[in-house]
Amino acid sequence: MDLVLFRLPDGRAWMGEGPFAEAAEPPEGVVFYVNDFTLSDPKPWKTPARVVKVSQAHELNLELEGAIPPSIAWQKPETEWFKMAFRRIRRDVLSQKIRKMVPVLTEKGILLSGDMRALLSPVLKAPTGLWSYAWLKGRGGFLGATPELLLSIENQKLQTMALAGTAKPNGAESFITDAKEIDEHEIVAGFLAETLMDLGMVERSPREVSETSGLMHFRTELSVKLDKKADLNALVKKLHPTPAVGCLPRDEISVQKLMEYRRQLHAPAFFGAPFGMKTDDAFHAVVSIRGLSWQGLNVDLPSGCGIVGGSAFDHEWRELRLKRESVVKLLGV
Repeated sequence: MDLVLFRLPDGRAWMGEGPFAEAAEPPEGVVFYVNDFTLSDPKPWKTPARVVKVSQAHELNLELEGAIPPSIAWQKPETEWFKMAFRRIRRDVLSQKIRKMVPVLTEKGILLSGDMRALLSPVLKAPTGLWSYAWLKGRGGFLGATPELLLSIENQKLQTMALAGTAKPNGAESFITDAKEIDEHEIVAGFLAETLMDLGMVERSPREVSETSGLMHFRTELSVKLDKKADLNALVKKLHPTPAVGCLPRDEISVQKLMEYRRQLHAPAFFGAPFGMKTDDAFHAVVSIRGLSWQGLNVDLPSGCGIVGGSAFDHEWRELRLKRESVVKLLGV
């Protein structure tokens, strides 16, 4: 059975069962927003045949009870293609053609046994503070638990966040003053503040350190009060992709380069894409990171890193590994 799942950081979750009605504009009631990184789906609003509120993994679907967790054989990613992308991107940054770009490295796996759908259980049980998401269709799907909110609208107030800069918790003292990590974060925060300016007065919180799933990030929250009913499709396109998963500037040439690197490095289409849920009085959309995807027996585990002027290859390679390890730990694969 086809399924969709969305869980808020406070633990409230909704599951929808297919078949799904698709629409270009959001209909009334509970509806899910599912798209790829390029927003290529002309009908991203998916209305399930049935929607239920869930609190425990066994409530997702009786068919999943007793599902055997998957066993996956992982292949270590090779450095050659990523190192080439890193050098080219950093060269463009140093020549001031771009300020930041996020290449995605994907670790490949083969499903040896078990059921990928069993991973809905650890996704639903993800630590408080994470947004859980899942889209299961046919013999494929993707799922994860992300710390990154793209946008949330409730009572005409739009909220978003800059979440960029990564380190292990045991490196807190050096992380707080790390010029490269601060620069990477401020590029994202500045982009969001500037992008939201034409919607109203932007409120921006001080930069703080946030710890999720064994990793530490800089986090800045931004909000703006909307003076009219939100056009949800337009707002998603306005913010996505932020420089946290894309590039800056976000002009046609830079985006084309970004997409070429994603193709060369086999980035799954879901990774970094918006994923959300709308109810009658609110809309939440997250950035689909810290997850994996599969099609048949082939499994993809992606991770991305922001390259700026102060980036060093060994540091970024380690960051990519840490992010993938956090997913493996969360899902138990």
